[in-house]
Amino acid sequence: MEASHSPLAPSNNDAQLPDQPPAPAGGTGQSGLDLTQASRSIVEATKDSDHTSAPGPRPQEFGRVAILGLRPNHEGGIFPARVELGEVFRVSAQVLMEGRPQVGATAVLYDPAGGRSQTIPMTCTSPGLDLWEARLQAGQHSEIRPWEVGFASRVMPQLGQWTVQIEGWEDNYLTWLHDARIKVEVGDDLENALRSGAELCERWVAQGQATQAQSTSTNPLTQAEVTLLKSAICTLSDGSLAPQARLEGADNPLIRQLHQSKPLREGLSLSRPLAFKVERPKSSFVSWYQFFPRSEGAQRNPTSGRIVPGTLRSSISGLERAAAEGFDMVYLPPIFPIGISHRKGKDNSLTAGPEDPGSPFAIGSQLGGHDTVDPALGTMEDFKVLCAKAHELGLEIALDFALQCSPDHPWVREHPNWFHHKPDGSIAFAENPPKKYQDIYPIDFEADMPGIEREVERILELWIEAGVTAFRVDNPHTKPVRFWQEVIAHTQSRHPEVLFLAEAFTRPALVRALSLAGFTQTHCYFPWRNSKAELEEYLVTTNSDEAYYQHNSFWPTTPDILTAYLRDNGVAGHAVRAVLAALGSPSWGIYNGYELIENQQKAGSEEQADNEKYEIKVRDWGQTGRYGIADLLTSLNTIRREHPACGSYHNLSILESDDPNILAFARHTPAELTPSGRADTLIVLVNLDGRQAHQATVNLEAAGLPGEGPFALRDELTGQVQEWEARQAVSLDPWSRVAWVLSVVHESDGPAAR
Repeated sequence: MEASHSPLAPSNNDAQLPDQPPAPAGGTGQSGLDLTQASRSIVEATKDSDHTSAPGPRPQEFGRVAILGLRPNHEGGIFPARVELGEVFRVSAQVLMEGRPQVGATAVLYDPAGGRSQTIPMTCTSPGLDLWEARLQAGQHSEIRPWEVGFASRVMPQLGQWTVQIEGWEDNYLTWLHDARIKVEVGDDLENALRSGAELCERWVAQGQATQAQSTSTNPLTQAEVTLLKSAICTLSDGSLAPQARLEGADNPLIRQLHQSKPLREGLSLSRPLAFKVERPKSSFVSWYQFFPRSEGAQRNPTSGRIVPGTLRSSISGLERAAAEGFDMVYLPPIFPIGISHRKGKDNSLTAGPEDPGSPFAIGSQLGGHDTVDPALGTMEDFKVLCAKAHELGLEIALDFALQCSPDHPWVREHPNWFHHKPDGSIAFAENPPKKYQDIYPIDFEADMPGIEREVERILELWIEAGVTAFRVDNPHTKPVRFWQEVIAHTQSRHPEVLFLAEAFTRPALVRALSLAGFTQTHCYFPWRNSKAELEEYLVTTNSDEAYYQHNSFWPTTPDILTAYLRDNGVAGHAVRAVLAALGSPSWGIYNGYELIENQQKAGSEEQADNEKYEIKVRDWGQTGRYGIADLLTSLNTIRREHPACGSYHNLSILESDDPNILAFARHTPAELTPSGRADTLIVLVNLDGRQAHQATVNLEAAGLPGEGPFALRDELTGQVQEWEARQAVSLDPWSRVAWVLSVVHESDGPAAR
């Protein structure tokens, strides 16, 4: 494409590092730089605090402490990791030195303005691998929607590129303490060991005072802490005391607590920066609800028997149902005029009857194209009224964007070069032999990609102005990745709040490329992961470091997908898949009719029979009470809203269970990263068998529960509270309880909670 048209970084410059955050005092912030080469004379360093440092070592050079293997990291750091505002995420690195000296590490999070937002001590989770980890949180979670007052002033400034940098240092206090304890115990070289401790404390005081003098963002020592260290120096130096008493001057709870909060950091070294793209609320933690406007409010004429289609105005009932069930985002299939030529009939038959409405994915007629509301549904004003009503109900509107045309689309006349032509000069319809789609013309992007891009951006802008805040893109994997990268970048440069969901059922590498190109979320193969082993693997993959770049959205069904599992397992199967979808991924979605157990397959395929893509459905929503699935969906969305642990792609653990039909997993967010200041743990146990009861012993030790048990746990689906052991026997059956969804009852909840 034309270079002047692209907002993206030049392709020959892609590998450059992001802008560096402000460096802590004494350094430049360059990767691998030893910030305090003379930290033992740190007071002298403060005399030169006004000096502007020259550029530090190149990124491949080590500091005094080596920092390797930063995660998350993909494609050499070219693409930033992505998290939602307020989402808890994890960073890790290998932090090490030669020989025996111990090291410490801190993760520092910088906001888009370069300010230090969080400074979190890292934990060594694998000493043999020198692996250190920390959990961080970029900004505060918000429920403010793009159209609401406060979004521009409170949410927008927090969006954009944040940066994490790992600080590693020699932990000379711990190294000294380990050796000094042994020497005091055996009486070896006592004077040198204790004097070394006193000198270490002197450097600790000097470092804390130098930090204060330089007015850096690192916490300086308070006067009380300085006094504590000076007392330790006196005790360590007092030859009249017994060696153990001298050692205890620097080996006591107060000094160890100070070491945790404000350690002596010598040989301070920085990693290269890790870039994170922080996106707006609902960019990853969102619940989708899909319905067809032409079916919503549709009725059958009692006299003629003909179906009277629904409209955009009658679709308000669908909004109200989605809101009542607790969903966030209503997704509408295409609402544009439908072509006449080669219109498909019932269940994708090649011959349409006079009453067949055609597929809304065969876009365009003499009435207009992608920028026009189908007159059968209403007007653009009707659509704006629908969006306004959705916003009033707290819902966002997502619109399908299928970049394809019917033979009757205005583009066919106005831009015939935008389509593939056969040797005989005719335009080629879509096909995937032996399948043929005569009612659809695919786009030829090689002909005029800049022109197609400008037209697509114009159309997206029109619908955004009408109230759309998300687009579900149909089959984006059949269009150039670079095209979507350009379109999304341009659109989000004007509207950072706009989200893109990819319906890309294709090869993993291509799905990943689309995610890196800018798609906020993606449909995935969750519907076909049904066994315990398959689900455990898929849950771990979806909720791993992979999710920093690809946000899988779990949908049990779509108009195109109805699996054998749902066909064969009835109400229990629908309940199981809803629990797994809602709690297995921060993003999940439901296609309406799920509440009515619409599970009839088209013969010979895993698709819906009487597919709504080709006909208008008349549903009796008064029948939902027969099944209880609507109530379950409502409960699941309530659980998701009330438990912060549900809002992250990076906190899921598989729990051991000894029955092949009982799947167990947990989500855990530590206390320091929840609004309440209390750890949030959610444990999910599901019986995957929709026909038989099963029993198992489940090991809860990896769930993040406090202590060793027993634990007071509340079933979030029923409100029932029970005491569970760390290894608990459970029973689940398909007729009364297919799942447990458990949370910890805290002492502060009071006796009423029990």
